[in-house]
Amino acid sequence: MPTYVILGKYTQEGITNVKELPERLEAARQLAKSLGGEIKEFYLTMGQYDFVVISEGPSDEATMQSLLISGSTGRVKTETLVAFPADKAIEIVKKLP
Repeated sequence: MPTYVILGKYTQEGITNVKELPERLEAARQLAKSLGGEIKEFYLTMGQYDFVVISEGPSDEATMQSLLISGSTGRVKTETLVAFPADKAIEIVKKLP
């Protein structure tokens, strides 16, 4: 299953209601699960991004659905990276001409 690194920022509405974080995170976990994925890790962060999520999904399309649903709440903005684990990265590099 593909792995995704999701970098997130709270909107003004999101940070105003940040005390709802436990409920929002549980809703995000359930949403990912309903689409065949899983949130593996969640971190609040300091710096350019407010949080980082490590997740897995059955496909880019399913992950995109999850991101669009979460984004439509108006509480978060995200930037998503597809992550390749070390063994897959080595396999990719070995195939280079």
